[in-house]
Amino acid sequence: MRKRTGDSGESNAVTGDRQFITSLQRGLDVLRAFRPEDRVGLSNGDIAARTGLPNSTISRLTYTLLKTGYLLYDKETGRYRMGVPVLSLGYACLSALPIRDTAQGYMQDLADECGEGVQVALGGRVDFTMIYLAAARSKSVISLQLDVGSRISLARSAMGRAYIAASPPDEKAALLEGIERRTDPSLWPSIHAGFARAEEEIATRGFYGNIGEWQPGVNAVAVPFQSKQGNTPLMAFNLGGPASYLPKDEMLGTYGPRLVQMVETLRQSAI
Repeated sequence: MRKRTGDSGESNAVTGDRQFITSLQRGLDVLRAFRPEDRVGLSNGDIAARTGLPNSTISRLTYTLLKTGYLLYDKETGRYRMGVPVLSLGYACLSALPIRDTAQGYMQDLADECGEGVQVALGGRVDFTMIYLAAARSKSVISLQLDVGSRISLARSAMGRAYIAASPPDEKAALLEGIERRTDPSLWPSIHAGFARAEEEIATRGFYGNIGEWQPGVNAVAVPFQSKQGNTPLMAFNLGGPASYLPKDEMLGTYGPRLVQMVETLRQSAI
């Protein structure tokens, strides 16, 4: 008997797991393709490019998500935007992370104490990116303009490398393999060295310092964080900003230890 595309039979043929539904995974991949900066929306071609799925598959998935309200369609531009039901999922996720509300006050205090140009953030992993779950800025005009929902590189950012350093061995191996596949071979040695450096620095001094490796002119320090609650995912905190306001010596000598101190205070709480 022929198995229908998208049912659990197809999933079993691909993954060996009869409980895994590939069509559901693909639908979620479509939603994950959208980013906060996609203000004008995405076309089917844009989504296909980001997910690696065929255009014909994307057309069926976007049609279904449109009919269920998870996507909205603009006939004039031929582009999709996320619908309101997606927002309800996001808020449900955030409300299930008590660390976010607990940490916000500590993060804001640290940002204010560190002064001009500083942003402190908490993030979790989504595929090969880190997504901001909470953010606090110093009271200044100059700072990184990233907020809840913003995504940054898992491979190059301080937050991403701190996350990988603290990941369980199986997850770490899978992430490194996936990142290598997505990386220009000429750049892989330096990126791989960055992962090794992050692991060593976190083991020896509690934080990792990323000096201009995520973006030129931006310095950051990061610390991984695992809540005491067993059902909470691994996360990471970072503190960063323009190098002109946050020079290397201050990042490594002052701000890194202060971020470690903040995270240790949170670890001692009942979260």
